[in-house]
Amino acid sequence: MPELSDPDEEEEDDEEQWQWMEEENQPVTCLFCDRLLSSVSATLQHCTAEHQLNLIDLIRKHNLDDYGYIKMINFIRSTNCDASGLMGLPDGSLPWDSEAFLRPVLQDDPLLQTDPEELCGQEGSLHQSSRSESHDALLQRTQAAEERAQRSEEALARAMEDLHKLKLLAQGLVLNAEPGRSGNLSAVAELREDEDEAYFDSYGHYGIHEEMLKDKVRTESYRDFMYRNPEVFRDKVVLDVGCGTGILSMFAAKAGAKKVIAVDQSEIIYQAMDIVRSNQLEDKITLIKGRIEDINLPVEKVDIIISEWMGYFLLFESMLDSVLYARDLYLADGGSVYPDLCNISLAAAGDMQRHQERIAFWDNVYGFNMACMKKAVVPEAVVEVVKAETLISEPTVIQTIDCNRVCLSELEFVSDFCLKIKDTTDCTAIVGYFDIFFDKGCGNKVMFSTGPQVMKTHWKQTVFLLEKPLSVQAGEELQGKITVRKNKKDPRSLLVTFDLRDRKQTYSLQ
Repeated sequence: MPELSDPDEEEEDDEEQWQWMEEENQPVTCLFCDRLLSSVSATLQHCTAEHQLNLIDLIRKHNLDDYGYIKMINFIRSTNCDASGLMGLPDGSLPWDSEAFLRPVLQDDPLLQTDPEELCGQEGSLHQSSRSESHDALLQRTQAAEERAQRSEEALARAMEDLHKLKLLAQGLVLNAEPGRSGNLSAVAELREDEDEAYFDSYGHYGIHEEMLKDKVRTESYRDFMYRNPEVFRDKVVLDVGCGTGILSMFAAKAGAKKVIAVDQSEIIYQAMDIVRSNQLEDKITLIKGRIEDINLPVEKVDIIISEWMGYFLLFESMLDSVLYARDLYLADGGSVYPDLCNISLAAAGDMQRHQERIAFWDNVYGFNMACMKKAVVPEAVVEVVKAETLISEPTVIQTIDCNRVCLSELEFVSDFCLKIKDTTDCTAIVGYFDIFFDKGCGNKVMFSTGPQVMKTHWKQTVFLLEKPLSVQAGEELQGKITVRKNKKDPRSLLVTFDLRDRKQTYSLQ
């Protein structure tokens, strides 16, 4: 059982805190400093006393309506302007006239929820209050309000943490109830929504989706798999994990799926809803915003799970963890995850020009020795397109993953490898890439590769540069060991360690 906060110990404090939250106004952050005030009126008094700016005078001077007032507040918050310069602004064009300042800088900003006409009407009472109370008394009231706000925030944080623990417990119980399924939640599933926000925000931008859609190798492989194997999808219920713009869901619907449920936590799902409606597929495709670990599907089981989950070096971003969570919870017996097979390959590269640009460069930078920078530069894996002619070995597969059978623990692994060298030269890097297969039950099998020998994809290749090149001979078998594991500090990033001859180097993908 998760260890929850004890309600008996803090019952009296909690009652006082929640009562205060109901009776008092929402705390407000000052426009010009980091001070948190107990209410809008306290904020106005603070701005007048501490920053010598009377906001009500400013509203009256420029005759600001509701929109002008909102723009002014957002302008001040976004530009961090000096209070002293605002009262001296001339009449006419104002610096916050742009429509861009209608967008809130702070979510649920209490100042934006306040009617400027009411503020001007309350000015007399504000001045009366400031005259009737001494400065010390006002300071004591403010400090007491801040202490109550802090206690309330702590109580809310404890409650949210308890809710998160209960959610994980419930998920674990559900998974353990599934025969033959693992009850272990991944580190990604255990991330709170706020901890995972940056990852999903990155997929809320349109550019990344345009790049993926224009990747013909990627997109056309998914399309060909579905369109050339309609018997796999006919009258099936399909789950699309991380649907993005909804392209895979629409492929599935056109291939004959009876129902498609598309899930994505990023803001792009709102565009996906419009896209689905524009293509008259809303009767077949249901879109749900949220992490697959946090939502409930409108069906108990699905027949097929499709997802484009692959990251750099296949496993970067750990989205496969979410696909496996969905598989263990929702996939019906006899169903399948697609793509169903994938492998990771390595090859040796000899590119002294690239090594000079990235590593040896630091030996002499405009006449200065910056070689110490290599310790920081080398451990960063590089994602770039590798020229096929720079490969100096045959590729070797170091890991094969069956998405219908693999368990979470197998996504971290250690593998010995042997690279058969083709040329006598210097090895400057190890190159990693992956291959994807749509195989199970398919009469027309489809695959694609992200290797340097074929058409490039947006995944490119992952390059692990060696600090010092290794001399190798044609016909030699360069033996080594690779360890792939999640970064405990950020489970969506990867740590990759190579043991090569007498050298050991750990690289990060983040």
